[in-house]
Amino acid sequence: MLTFGIEEEYFITDLHTRQMLAAPPATVIAACREAIGEGFTHEMFQGQIEAASPVFHSGEEAAHYLATVRRNLARALADFGLGVVCAGSHPLADWREQRPTEHGHFRQLFEDVQYVARRSVLCGLHVHVEVPARVDRIAVMNEVLPWLPLLLLFSCSSPFWNGAPTGFMSYRQAACDEWPRMGVPEHFADWDEYQRYLAMLQRMGAIEADGNGWWGIRPAARYPTLELRMTDACPRLEDGLALATLFRVMVSHACAMRQPGAGFTPETRWLLKENRWQAKRFGAAGTFALDASGALCSAHQWLQRACQRFADTADALGEGQLFDSLHRLLRRGNSATEQLHWYAQARSAGADASGGLCRVVDGLLAQSRGDHLSVAAAG
Repeated sequence: MLTFGIEEEYFITDLHTRQMLAAPPATVIAACREAIGEGFTHEMFQGQIEAASPVFHSGEEAAHYLATVRRNLARALADFGLGVVCAGSHPLADWREQRPTEHGHFRQLFEDVQYVARRSVLCGLHVHVEVPARVDRIAVMNEVLPWLPLLLLFSCSSPFWNGAPTGFMSYRQAACDEWPRMGVPEHFADWDEYQRYLAMLQRMGAIEADGNGWWGIRPAARYPTLELRMTDACPRLEDGLALATLFRVMVSHACAMRQPGAGFTPETRWLLKENRWQAKRFGAAGTFALDASGALCSAHQWLQRACQRFADTADALGEGQLFDSLHRLLRRGNSATEQLHWYAQARSAGADASGGLCRVVDGLLAQSRGDHLSVAAAG
């Protein structure tokens, strides 16, 4: 059974103003570090933190760890009148007010990428899955790549950015497209071709000697894993766990194939890019194409196709409930759908735009700490 790890990112948020903190005091960061433990990591902005998990062998381990992290963070930050929002974007955060983290790696990012980095007040869900040494990680990546928009549409949680609706269900992915080497990776035939690409970038000075791309999926540089990066951070922990499980199942399925990635063609890439557009723009309401025939399918139909392909692998991993969980997620709606509903309901009740966004932040705070309040109670 392949081991895995999960990284969750959070916005530190004032419970009264509902604003993301631009510069949390050192005592707040120390409390976060103690609450998360060894997995505590700084992020690009001072008001962001990350929990990088240990290596997991089962979904139960992942659920226990992340539930404990969220519970500990909620308790520790409550003493300061703070909480965390785990979502692709913070509805009220103004990127102009956020302060970069003063660490060497982040200073270099802001120097290199300038306003693109300054505008990237975003949080993601990253999942690492082990790939055995005998298997070409690029081949596995090519096999999994066409399914990434399905993972994205489940995770969409960034319909607001910089205090306004964006028209996107994952504005985070739209913002990511401003960066170099993000989004859909270049096509590489195998590991050797990928290494030649990295070597070329290193000779150009575009990346450091141990550098890598920031694509929505990539072979990790420090670990023998394939890393999912396209998905938005998930306010509901169960959604993030379901997506991590689906990615584990897909990677496990690919690793067991005789020639993973052999079916990846130029047409596959065309469809992948269009399906990603549909997912980031419309989320689960998008229409998707799975082959070059031109026939379209809904998110529900695509999930059913995934169930047919991966159910046996999920059962073998002891995750037989996975597709029931994903069907429930689709019926309920992803986070972006829920956030837009909260916002519309608040505006209909007489709130101005700021009040509507405050209602959304309250709901995200509650879900991020595990309350799962109703829409009415979230305000």
